[in-house]
Amino acid sequence: MGGLAVFLFTVVLITGALLLFYYVPSAKEANASIQILTYYVPLGWLVRNLHYWGTQALVVVTILHLLRVALTGGFRAPRRFNWLLGLGLLLLILGLDFTGYVLRWDVEVGWALLVGTNLLKEIPVIGQGLYRLAVGGVEIGDGTVLRFFGWHVFGLLLPATFFFGWHLFRVRRDGGISSPKPKPGKALERIRREILVRREVIAALIASGVLLLLATFFNPGLGTALDLAQQMGEVRAPWFFLWVQELLRWGDPLWMGVLVPMGMMILIAVLPYLFDRGEEGGRWFPQDGRFAQALVLGLIFVLSLLTLIGALR
Repeated sequence: MGGLAVFLFTVVLITGALLLFYYVPSAKEANASIQILTYYVPLGWLVRNLHYWGTQALVVVTILHLLRVALTGGFRAPRRFNWLLGLGLLLLILGLDFTGYVLRWDVEVGWALLVGTNLLKEIPVIGQGLYRLAVGGVEIGDGTVLRFFGWHVFGLLLPATFFFGWHLFRVRRDGGISSPKPKPGKALERIRREILVRREVIAALIASGVLLLLATFFNPGLGTALDLAQQMGEVRAPWFFLWVQELLRWGDPLWMGVLVPMGMMILIAVLPYLFDRGEEGGRWFPQDGRFAQALVLGLIFVLSLLTLIGALR
């Protein structure tokens, strides 16, 4: 899963660089530039579709990778800090996905943009400042596209690239892929390098085939240009934030939209420090980590259920 995430990030990085040649980050031309790219530029539709599906797959694979690490005890010492780096990467990837979603600047992103940025205002003391920093003014306007473009390329992509390199470095620094302790008198068993490389190449080839099929037969869609002066589109968040949309239906935006998601993330971050201090890592469901495993699976179940409910509305 970790190698697959690196491969998908590389795909997103390359296709995103190609999209930069045609995308115009302004409220008047953003949507039109994507239309031109999709329907007039040779193979432009393929590059855009690969970028879109690569990003969605990256979110899924990153979550599955973190889940595997948690359920195998791979976040135990000396890998606790790398667990935090992985969570930071997940947050950056979600931010990249959301800002990229907004850069379409069509009617479908209107409510997601409005609700998502207004949640920043709910943060005490610094909320208004964060809101202005995000949208480029006191309210969403023509400069918001350029601001989100800046966040997408410089504020999120560059740190994500750095964190990916740091995360891979820490894997090597911490002793490679986590493996269970050997029995007394036996040497530590590790996957041989040639076997690992073969598995990574096969996974990358399969992922390439799936991405090409998705990009060829399933277009991400593109609505008409967003007009802030008119009625926005459907009240719907992107799929990876549907769970937040459902939480907002249940109570105060500060609690359900800010504090509860932040609390979940903090709980996951401190998991190896407070709830799982066992010594054995690299084995599925180690007995000395049952509480942490139940906690992670419980959170995944709740978030998946909320996402499913939001998708069915």
